[in-house]
Amino acid sequence: MTDLKCFFGETVKFYRNRIGLSQEKFALKINIDRTYLASVEKGKRNISIENIHKIIRGLNISFSDFFQKMEELEVANGNKGIKKKG
Repeated sequence: MTDLKCFFGETVKFYRNRIGLSQEKFALKINIDRTYLASVEKGKRNISIENIHKIIRGLNISFSDFFQKMEELEVANGNKGIKKKG
């Protein structure tokens, strides 16, 4: 798994499971279709910024925490993450 969409989806799934909600209940909470959420979690969607916002706010975590976890998943899967200038 090396695609950013897959890492994003895995991060969504991680935090959704952490708060104990099914895809259906979480989708209802954030007002998106369950099949759309499932495809996001599988890394099959190129998701809009509006839906990224809905998901992260629905998970009740900060954007920085979400993307930190996403980067950890990347590194754990052999990607070097984002290169910092300097």
